[in-house]
Amino acid sequence: MKDYADNQFEIRIIQPSLSSLFSDDIDSQILSPLSCLREFGTYWLLEFDLPLVNKKDIKVTFDQNTIGVEAKLKETYYEEKLGVKTQFQYFKKTISLPGNINKNKTTAKFENGILRIIIPKKISGQKIKIN
Repeated sequence: MKDYADNQFEIRIIQPSLSSLFSDDIDSQILSPLSCLREFGTYWLLEFDLPLVNKKDIKVTFDQNTIGVEAKLKETYYEEKLGVKTQFQYFKKTISLPGNINKNKTTAKFENGILRIIIPKKISGQKIKIN
């Protein structure tokens, strides 16, 4: 059996910086909305939680296999953490999508603060000859 009494261990406590405590972009006053990507048989469903947002203030963009959502808040949102008060005016998030999606048939609906984006899968098939 190994004797651990002679071994010395060092414990270091590393203080996190303020920026690492937040997933939001404090300098740009941008919140990162909650999101969920789920796969179904022929499509992907992407949902964003966008409270305090009007439908007209939402922008959805595709770039390669990523989708970006930006939304301006109806009013400035204030949050205080560790004695630091921050104001936020926008939501913004970019999500990588799986391959084989059909961007041209993508649809979106905004209802009760939830943005739902349905992204159909590309269906590629070929005939198989049966001998």
